[in-house]
Amino acid sequence: MMKKLNLPLKCGEAEGLKAGDCVLLSGEILTARDCAHRRICDMINRGEPLPFELKNAIIYYAGPCPAKPGRASGSCGPTTSSRMDSFAPALLDLGLGGMIGKGEMSDEVRSAIVRNKAVYFAAIGGAGALYGNAIEKSELVAFPELLSEAVRRLTVKDFPVVVAYDCAGNSIY
Repeated sequence: MMKKLNLPLKCGEAEGLKAGDCVLLSGEILTARDCAHRRICDMINRGEPLPFELKNAIIYYAGPCPAKPGRASGSCGPTTSSRMDSFAPALLDLGLGGMIGKGEMSDEVRSAIVRNKAVYFAAIGGAGALYGNAIEKSELVAFPELLSEAVRRLTVKDFPVVVAYDCAGNSIY
């Protein structure tokens, strides 16, 4: 059975998700890859405010391709999530609601997901065109010099994912 979620996550919403659940996400997600994560964590360490709300947000580990005329985004497939292993626990501890990516993450990340009652969604590698079609709006939020790896706010509709790690620590892997 397909579940539908409107984002951002509401308090306790991740607790109703189980590893293996198929979910269609609608609402706002942020994109950030490893270079952006490094900058985000540096800002946090310096006590600087972030240019976006982290609380209950979902970060998609992706760098969208440029949009063709009349489109909100080009192809937007997931990157390997383990590249964010060193950053994810700190962001989860600060209120991040979850992440979307590809592949397994470390035991430390999984523990942080459980500790914070968050969720990790898996996206399908190689399905960037499908994900690009689910993007209705794309807005640059931070670090424009990172080009496709800049932080963007995406408005998505029926963005298909699978719960990879649930907040009880269960995994599809």
